[in-house]
Amino acid sequence: MRPSWDEYFMDIVELIKTRSTCLRRQVGALIVKDKRILATGYNGAPVGCRHCIETGCLREKMGIPSGQRHELCRGIHAEQNAIIQAAYSGVSIKDSVIYVTAQPCVLCAKMIINSGIKKIIFKGDYPDELAMSMLEEAGIEVVKFDGKD
Repeated sequence: MRPSWDEYFMDIVELIKTRSTCLRRQVGALIVKDKRILATGYNGAPVGCRHCIETGCLREKMGIPSGQRHELCRGIHAEQNAIIQAAYSGVSIKDSVIYVTAQPCVLCAKMIINSGIKKIIFKGDYPDELAMSMLEEAGIEVVKFDGKD
């Protein structure tokens, strides 16, 4: 059976996340406009920096719970990497949709709001109520993907 567009893009984002070098959570992101893929991203260290699979996870070593103290991570989130990839390539993502394997954190939510992305379709939960309230306040449509269309 032919997948819906959401199923199709969510399947792709599941493949994208396999490139992640995070020891805690692999996340993938895909930015789409008019059914065309504009940019992809996964979580990992910045270009030219050692990845957590080489250095170990600082947040794990410090016992920091998920959703807290983002600044103590070597990695860049998948959504951030996708937005940066689009900017680096000069691709406008205004009025696009971002597919993500996990609910965005507040840092990613703020970037999504300011980047002009109009809709988020995500799969897994993430403990960040502030992110969800800011996305609602900014009028960003947020949809939890349930695998059915």
